[in-house]
Amino acid sequence: MKDFKNLKVWQKGIKLVVDIYKTTKLFPQEELYGLTNQIRRSAVSIPSNIAEGAGRGSNKEFSRFLDISLGSSFELETQIILAHELEFITDNDFNTLTDKVQEEQKMITGLQKSINR
Repeated sequence: MKDFKNLKVWQKGIKLVVDIYKTTKLFPQEELYGLTNQIRRSAVSIPSNIAEGAGRGSNKEFSRFLDISLGSSFELETQIILAHELEFITDNDFNTLTDKVQEEQKMITGLQKSINR
């Protein structure tokens, strides 16, 4: 069992969730059960699956949960693009969030490669 709280990828995932919540707080109220909820769920899924996978008994299972986490990150990236197209977020927030999501994707992929050796 790995201590997921010591994983940099998990720590950055938590920070990403906080940024997503702060940003979506400004979304239109009518989006609360739409895009706001979807974005938040995708963001929360990233570090949650990293944590769950780290608690599993094998690297194979951990890798499977990292796959799920990576999928959630691509889902989140798509939703951030939609929010930007709908003008719910500024260009600056869009660029910042996209950079953070892509960094998380690279870190997840790197961790996966390291445990699959």
